Amino acid sequence: MSEWAKVAVHEVADVFDGPHATPPKTEDGPYYLSISSLNSGRFDLSRSAHLSNADLPRWTKRVAPRPGDTLFSYETRLGEAAYWEYDMPAALGRRMGLLRPKLGVVEPRYLLYAYLGPQFQEVIRQKTLSGATVERISVGDMPSWPILLPSRDTQGKILNIVGSVDDLIENNRRRVEILEEMARAIYREWFVKFRYPGYEDVPMVDSEVGPIPEGWTVGVIDNLVRVVRDTIIPSTIDPATPAVGLEHIPRRRLTLDDWSTATEQGSRKTVFMSGDLLFGKIRPYFHKVSLAPVDGISSTDAIVIRPKVEHWGQSVMVLSSDEIIAHATQTSNGTKMPRADWKVLGQWPVAVPPEELAIQFSERMRDHLGLAKTLMFENRKLSDLRDLLLPKLVTGQIDVSSLDLDALIAEQVT
Repeated sequence: MSEWAKVAVHEVADVFDGPHATPPKTEDGPYYLSISSLNSGRFDLSRSAHLSNADLPRWTKRVAPRPGDTLFSYETRLGEAAYWEYDMPAALGRRMGLLRPKLGVVEPRYLLYAYLGPQFQEVIRQKTLSGATVERISVGDMPSWPILLPSRDTQGKILNIVGSVDDLIENNRRRVEILEEMARAIYREWFVKFRYPGYEDVPMVDSEVGPIPEGWTVGVIDNLVRVVRDTIIPSTIDPATPAVGLEHIPRRRLTLDDWSTATEQGSRKTVFMSGDLLFGKIRPYFHKVSLAPVDGISSTDAIVIRPKVEHWGQSVMVLSSDEIIAHATQTSNGTKMPRADWKVLGQWPVAVPPEELAIQFSERMRDHLGLAKTLMFENRKLSDLRDLLLPKLVTGQIDVSSLDLDALIAEQVT
């Protein structure tokens, strides 16, 4: 191939589509990769459902994702795709297709970047079919579509540039996970095992929730927080105001990193402030509980919870714990779309420490979760940089040999 050339997709990759139905979902097991799993060119597994090991063979009969594949949406959210790098069993979801690169012809990850590039995105727009309900593209026709690729040498150079940014993003993401796990471990030490600073000198006494340290009291979650019920019509506020829906809240992760804006909203929304807890009440077993990193508005499908300042740390950790999620699931109302009941959750019993100790714990949690929030915002800037560079790199508009990536990163994240 010359330095840059348009080739047919079938020359560089095989194209598959997934099942045309949805399997029964389970709480754990192999991942079921649906459109909601796609997030800015990456897979967000916290948004992915599961299917059983028994169902896996049926749902991977046509094709099973393997490392190096590019998965894409062929109905709704057209143009979105992500690179599958995990060596573990998984199944394609409904409306998901798969590109399997031909080794020796194209670098696997570069195929994703070419798919997301402006040339192929324009092809997708041109080939979009207007259906009865949603727009779609024909997976069967895709092998004949043109895709722009440079030489293998240039592919490698571009991968080094974009891969460096992606590596920084991934490193930050893992640091966020570690910080959250550390916060959970500290919470368990202080409030489950009661091994907080100075605990050796404090005797345990009986209470209605079992032995607790002397000087502690027994209360309920409602004593530590306030449920925010202030609402607003999105059209009456700044259109750029962050707006959070259930689709933005990750599973079992406190650090919220995605939201839309008020201009995209219609019905009345709940108002929240930075530091509030957003508790997804529909299908609570999804474990969607995250901290608001900014002021904004939220879908009424989430409960907005504002902890008292001194009890902020304990409230956040209790309400995001596996135990209260299990309780919310067991006591939810409804069959097809169960909803958590705050009247029940608010009565969850807690051992309440003296105010000085509660403040000390909250400060430690703010340190850990505040750093996670800082890393999240850094990742958003890095993602913006990647999205700015990628279209120019994969169309040859930037000379990769003269690009000072370190300077660009330093400018972006400071």
